[in-house]
Amino acid sequence: MTQTAIVIPALNEARTIAAVLASAKQLAVDEIIVVDDGSDDDTARIAKRQGVTVLSHVSSRSAWLAMQTGMRYAVKRGYTRVLTMDADGQHTAESAQTLLNTTVKADALLIGSCPARGSRLRHTAWWMFRRLTGLKVGDITSGLRLYSGKALHAAVSRQASMLEYQDVGVLLLMSHLALDIREVQVPMRERVGDKSRIFSSWGKVIYYMITTLLLCAAKAFPQKSAKLEKRLTHAD
Repeated sequence: MTQTAIVIPALNEARTIAAVLASAKQLAVDEIIVVDDGSDDDTARIAKRQGVTVLSHVSSRSAWLAMQTGMRYAVKRGYTRVLTMDADGQHTAESAQTLLNTTVKADALLIGSCPARGSRLRHTAWWMFRRLTGLKVGDITSGLRLYSGKALHAAVSRQASMLEYQDVGVLLLMSHLALDIREVQVPMRERVGDKSRIFSSWGKVIYYMITTLLLCAAKAFPQKSAKLEKRLTHAD
């Protein structure tokens, strides 16, 4: 039986988290999990008032590690699919439901894609990463994703914990494991409040690109992919 959880990492999203959770509650899922990544505002308190599961980091560990905290909790609870959403209001219930309704292989990563969004900085980074990696993904940094089966177990693995960003690193990891990566086109809203923490300035973009280019050069640690693939096979 397929059981689905939503995981929403959040850092100082007190302005948006209530509306995001109201949207998430429209979806036919079994549990909504918010991971408060060390916020110093009322994010966690507001989320708890909405009656969802709230997990809290004592201090900020990064959006990806917060995502992993939620996904690992979901796997331990027996969920077979995890839908990830951002806490900044970009992802609508309709877009998320599109992913939930899309038929994919049992061990797949499905991405809610909106390649027209974002700044010139974002699109420059996307173009470079596609050229370097050969990834055929239009919206590399979308946080609206549906992980299932082996893709979910790969995402919560120790190897995936070494990835600072969930976008290119996770896609490379899935690609090396020959797991199915698909995109479905969805609309997204403009981000509420602050700009993207990655694409807000050239300095941050340069740091992000250098870090991710090193990851691309290492091909997401391919020498360890065989061991991880063996563990995923045993997980079946």
